[in-house]
Amino acid sequence: MIPVTRRIVLEDEEIEESFIRASGPGGQNVNKVSTAVQIRFDARRSPGLPDDVFERLVRIAGKRMTRDGVIIITAQRYRSQERNREDAIARLVEMIQEAAVRPAVRRETRPTYGSKQRRLAAKAKKSQVKSLRQSKPGLD
Repeated sequence: MIPVTRRIVLEDEEIEESFIRASGPGGQNVNKVSTAVQIRFDARRSPGLPDDVFERLVRIAGKRMTRDGVIIITAQRYRSQERNREDAIARLVEMIQEAAVRPAVRRETRPTYGSKQRRLAAKAKKSQVKSLRQSKPGLD
């Protein structure tokens, strides 16, 4: 079990892992050992993921999510499979934690008296500047 938040927990069976060859550091091992990991998490069918969190996760995941609702994360930052696996899972958990935070609801407020006065003063000044730019008939 992978704890994400107090109310969201992912089962180990929900995450599919496959190891692939990584580019980058690794010396001679880079051509022989599959150290990069690619994890797949089916967010749409996950029983531990509430619907509202899934909706926000779609926006956050962006192109990392397929049309079927599967999130694909590839990690190849490190030279060992285990560290890359931990990195990929940490990135998935971080993404879900971000989606779990409900956005604050904005309550409408009235503009203050001072802000209204400043807006009207700025409009009057702009109007005066524009009127001074116009050529007056009979002054040419």
